[in-house]
Amino acid sequence: MKIFGREPVYILAFIAIALKLSAAYGFDVSGEQQGAIMAVLSLLVAVATAVVLRTGAVGASIVNLGQGALALFLAFGLHMTAETQSLWMVAIEGAVALALRREVEAPVPVLPLELKSPVQRPARMT
Repeated sequence: MKIFGREPVYILAFIAIALKLSAAYGFDVSGEQQGAIMAVLSLLVAVATAVVLRTGAVGASIVNLGQGALALFLAFGLHMTAETQSLWMVAIEGAVALALRREVEAPVPVLPLELKSPVQRPARMT
């Protein structure tokens, strides 16, 4: 996979170097914030890779991106309780589950029991 004709790893390395140099020359960003920025950029590349390669890992990569974005906001000073963070992650995971629900199929054969309903009425004898 290539972005702008380059491998994503090289683009991420360039951004990391530019971020560190700018921090060294006056850009006000802490080491923790730099780490959070790079983590989110890496997660964005992971989502793009999962979409392009069609590995079936899109849902997991989107949830990880949500966690990384939340960590990024917290690194830049967003104050949020653990309960609120959990609610945001539940919302992200629920949205992913709803979006991918019809796209996912278990790699096991269907059992005969799954084809019957326990609440279905028996056929009438006429």
